[in-house]
Amino acid sequence: MQRVQLAASKVISHVLVNGRNLNQVLENTFNTKPAWQNAERGAIQDLSYGTIRFYGQLKAVLSLLLHKPLENESVVFLLLVALYQLQYSKASQHTVVNQAVQATQILEPHAGGLVNAILRNYLRQKSDIVAKTAGNREAKYSYPIWWISELDSQFGIPTCNSILKAGNLHPPMTLRVNLKCGTTSEYQALLTKQGMVSTHISPDALVLDKPVNVEKLPGFFSGWVSVQDAGAQFAASLLDVHNGMRVLDACAAPGGKTAHILESADVDVVAIDKDAKRLQRVEENLNRLELNARLLVGDATEPKTWWNGKPFDRILADVPCSASGVVRRHPDIKWLRRCEDLDGFAAQQMDIVRALWPLLKRDGKLLYATCSVFKQENEQLIAQFQSEQKEARRLPITLPDKSTGQLLPNDQHDGFFYALLHKAV
Repeated sequence: MQRVQLAASKVISHVLVNGRNLNQVLENTFNTKPAWQNAERGAIQDLSYGTIRFYGQLKAVLSLLLHKPLENESVVFLLLVALYQLQYSKASQHTVVNQAVQATQILEPHAGGLVNAILRNYLRQKSDIVAKTAGNREAKYSYPIWWISELDSQFGIPTCNSILKAGNLHPPMTLRVNLKCGTTSEYQALLTKQGMVSTHISPDALVLDKPVNVEKLPGFFSGWVSVQDAGAQFAASLLDVHNGMRVLDACAAPGGKTAHILESADVDVVAIDKDAKRLQRVEENLNRLELNARLLVGDATEPKTWWNGKPFDRILADVPCSASGVVRRHPDIKWLRRCEDLDGFAAQQMDIVRALWPLLKRDGKLLYATCSVFKQENEQLIAQFQSEQKEARRLPITLPDKSTGQLLPNDQHDGFFYALLHKAV
């Protein structure tokens, strides 16, 4: 439908031109169009995500099809959406082209013929045109050059290529089973009875073969299961909480790790976040799971504004970051981030860890966590912090990929980094 293409092109324009968050733009778009059916909304979301995910390649393809740049930016984004459909979707080529032409005539009546010619030219020369982009690294991987170069220098070309490839996959729908309600095997059997095929990949995690709406998950509203990436699920076990402990979850929203900690042991949890609206999501998640924590609006870098002076046995510092490990869920991040942002995130992260460290008891543990793959935010930051804090001893941890902290994205989980620090007695 032409209005689906138009809506998707407008969403993409807001993201790539105005630097807006993709999820927020989609939410605002749907809020202004309450009459749209779920099928339309789903199609707009798929086109928006897909076009932005492969923007590097699509942009290069379009440049090869144009004799000169198009002046109307809206037509450019409409063409990118149509090229994505022709390259990656199962939609009829004839339908895609015709709808793109009709949509163009709404934007710029005299450009319909040009759009028709460009798209039909692409279909005639598809293999050759795509092959010509192979030497363009931004087109080949659909990431900005700075991002590719950074990963190359930090991990080497083979690992870099693996990270980039994983970031362009569709993310799996992974469930976390609440072991207070039953075993993972018991819940998997319940899914099977409902005709849902799943794979057991870690103690609490099940990956669904096909995503479903959460209301279709058995026991979701009674707290038996939550949706959480398998990589994020390692935080609770690495934090090593035990009954009776006092635990701080800093930067807690949206609350997945907070809930998992409370599911793991009977502990006293204080969860803070500087965004009151996001903290409401933590409360909603805990209410659904029938779990309790003390929720405080507060800045992790300024404990004096919210801390009561009682130290914590465990601290989870799940700090704001580049989110470079979760780009398959948020492909707009690739195009909104700049290389210089990494230093800014690292400075903020260091401020948080420095501020939280005095709140930790002697013999306590602080788990530093990011959903980033860049070393500036991870290994380098922890090394710097340890050089400043001689009482901070990094404890060994082993993740499923045999890494000691950096979990790289693959088909089962996103990219995360963990460092467990012990405060010497």
